[in-house]
Amino acid sequence: MDTEQQVLDLLDELLGLGGRTAGFNRDTALLGALPELDSMGVVALLGGLEDRFGLVVDDDDIDGATFATVGTLTDFVAARIAPRAHA
Repeated sequence: MDTEQQVLDLLDELLGLGGRTAGFNRDTALLGALPELDSMGVVALLGGLEDRFGLVVDDDDIDGATFATVGTLTDFVAARIAPRAHA
């Protein structure tokens, strides 16, 4: 399963989107467009990303742009798991 699909699955699961992510693509807006992705949703999502991908996300590593779209979130995750793939 590719990174984007895993991110979509996690969004659907943690935010209780009921399968809505099936219609999402890289350009789908997240933060500000999904009422479910509020401050608590962001915290839950960060924890889920850490658990699913084995990441450690520092506060300095993220900003609102990270959660702007499915693509920006996927790119954030991919950039953090890529170094491990080459280790």
